[in-house]
Amino acid sequence: MKEIVIISGKGGTGKTSVAASLAYVSSQRTVLADCDVDASDLHLVLEPEIITEEDFFSSELAVIDYDKCSDCGKCNDICRFKAVKNKDNKFFIESNNCEGCGYCSHVCPEQAITLIRQNDGKMNISDTKLNKRLYHAELGPGAENSGKLVAKVKNSAKKYARENELDYVLVDGSPGIGCPVISSLSGANLVMLVTETTITGLHDLKRVIELVKRFRIKMCCIINKSDINTEIRDQIKEYFLSENIELVAEIEYNEDFPRSISAGLSPAEYSIEIKTIFENIWNKIIQLT
Repeated sequence: MKEIVIISGKGGTGKTSVAASLAYVSSQRTVLADCDVDASDLHLVLEPEIITEEDFFSSELAVIDYDKCSDCGKCNDICRFKAVKNKDNKFFIESNNCEGCGYCSHVCPEQAITLIRQNDGKMNISDTKLNKRLYHAELGPGAENSGKLVAKVKNSAKKYARENELDYVLVDGSPGIGCPVISSLSGANLVMLVTETTITGLHDLKRVIELVKRFRIKMCCIINKSDINTEIRDQIKEYFLSENIELVAEIEYNEDFPRSISAGLSPAEYSIEIKTIFENIWNKIIQLT
């Protein structure tokens, strides 16, 4: 089983369009995982039928038992996050500020404070119109621990692949270099970078490459909208040469990309020309893995 992760240094490069197109042309022995849990959208073009929903409990919130509380204020004295408030001589926890560190529960002489696990979102398991299983998730508004939810999605997809002797796990990762991206990269066999020909695209590409290098994972790249700025495109290509990163495709700007998404289709599903491009990309991916 090989794990292929698609990421980008910034949003708006066309990463999910690439992931959806590769999902369309990939081997039937592939399971899909949308690990962009903060803003998952791969499901929008795959017409998923949810089989299972599983709540995701991760963060913790301090709760005061007022039958035990003596209003001594020690919790207020030590809380660095200003989560303990006082109103009418009664202390209470401001949930939006609480980090769930548990320090207040340790110093409470009455043992009146406990930590309650919070429902931070859910993971969905779906069948799709491609006859490929999709693991995807929704992080609750303002919820934390997105990296842990990413790990849950990805590990569940990998377990399904092992149990069903599938060949590939195709992961649509998050943009940027934060915790969700780091979690997406763990255990990957190949990372496909999607970039665009803008100054910010080049800058953020370099940042994400430095991150992937720390994991010592093989990389390849697609330059999307390659004809928008040929000067930046050439700088990106020179940078790939210096870093020994294989460029698998340059895709020129094509109105069929936004048209396909508006129609609820992947670009490869919408256009025969684009389908051929992604079939060639998939074949190169197979060789690289």
